Amino acid sequence: MFDSQCHRVCCSLFLAASASLVACGGLNNASTRIAGVVTPYKIDIVQGNFVSREQAAAVKPGMSRTQVRDILGTPLLVSIFHADRWDYVFTFKRQGLEPQARKVTVFFKADALERIEADALPTEAEFVASLDSGRSFRKVPVLEMSEESMKQMPAPAKSAEPKPLTTLSKNYPPLEPAER
Repeated sequence: MFDSQCHRVCCSLFLAASASLVACGGLNNASTRIAGVVTPYKIDIVQGNFVSREQAAAVKPGMSRTQVRDILGTPLLVSIFHADRWDYVFTFKRQGLEPQARKVTVFFKADALERIEADALPTEAEFVASLDSGRSFRKVPVLEMSEESMKQMPAPAKSAEPKPLTTLSKNYPPLEPAER
């Protein structure tokens, strides 16, 4: 009798262990399916200088380095081995989309712009539209005050005008000792 009872307990334990192993396998498959659906948030990565088609069109041969820098911004790469060449490189990586990469190279002769070589550049409007693609935005509220609400506002308090600084205060000790 004791032997058959021990056999039943062992069979029960074996069945429980088998069921738990099957359940673990089922959980593993479920967790794999959940992980395939739920992905971590990845931030947009923007590197370099964005140069638009309008900016590149504004740069003309004969312009000085300062004028080019004012239009295109500070170059990403300036090499001491290629002193007459500036490189503007731009990359944009967004989760789920193909990375964007553009390159603009500016060549100088002495201090004057000789030529510009660039990939196909988008306009500023096209670039901004590509930033907003795939995102949902709520309606932006109108931020204007009506004439009636402006009339109801209290008049701004008069601020005291600062007094002009006419003389230096003589309460401070001299910065250097007096010569004797």
